[in-house]
Amino acid sequence: MTIRLVGIVGAGTMGHGIAQVLVRNGYSVVLHDTTQELVGRGAERISRGLARDVEKGRLTAEEKQQAESRLKTTVEISDLASVDIAIEAVTEEFEVKAEVFRSLEAVCRPEALFASNTSSISITRLAGVTKRPAQFAGLHFFNPVPVMKLVEIVPGLDTAEETVAAAEQIATSAGKTPIRVRDFPGFISNRLLMPMINEAVYALMEGVASAEGVDGVMKLGMNHPMGPLELADLIGLDVCLDIMKVLYEGFHDSKYRPCPLLEKMVEAGRLGRKSGKGFYNYAKA
Repeated sequence: MTIRLVGIVGAGTMGHGIAQVLVRNGYSVVLHDTTQELVGRGAERISRGLARDVEKGRLTAEEKQQAESRLKTTVEISDLASVDIAIEAVTEEFEVKAEVFRSLEAVCRPEALFASNTSSISITRLAGVTKRPAQFAGLHFFNPVPVMKLVEIVPGLDTAEETVAAAEQIATSAGKTPIRVRDFPGFISNRLLMPMINEAVYALMEGVASAEGVDGVMKLGMNHPMGPLELADLIGLDVCLDIMKVLYEGFHDSKYRPCPLLEKMVEAGRLGRKSGKGFYNYAKA
């Protein structure tokens, strides 16, 4: 199947990032969210991202204009009726994602492919919400999408090989490196990353070191570009908690139990960079 027109549901951090790399690489994209404010903000971020590419010599001004012309924004899910593939990029909660796919099922062509950008939720379970499990796959991009090279490709139990091949082709043509992983909680990336972040929060809670100390050890001793607590702030502590819950519920293993401090911080609204405060303070002076 040739993919030319892509629908993306969710214009937030991941959705607008996916849209940016796709329009930059020749795809036409319909970007959907629930309000004009949200889709407008997403389009503005895409324009700023493409402008940075022009400043750095990676795009010409004409190529930027052409890329932007391939983007359409909408608040009507019916505007995704003719897409070749619909990619969901909303909050990391099963019921929210499931409702997106129920809505897409009602409007998209029978031959259209569905994909989820979920970072941890079962692709088989999400595909079960639709009548097209053979045409459903995980397409997990990483934040920030324009920079990060990896895309995890996750087949569900009934995903057809043709669907996997199409997902891999999208990733490759967008300048990414696809790696196929099996449908287990957290896949590979978050099965490894989130327990490390969770353990870092335990170390902070237990007073083993300060936040700066925990991050400093991992940056200076393990050569990580960011410490785990800094990274948690970037990802969003609510997202980290949601993924830890998926791991804990999926494996029924106490080693995945979310740290109580992580839960308290989310309850307090300290979500990291997006809220202005997490393990570090990002409030503007």
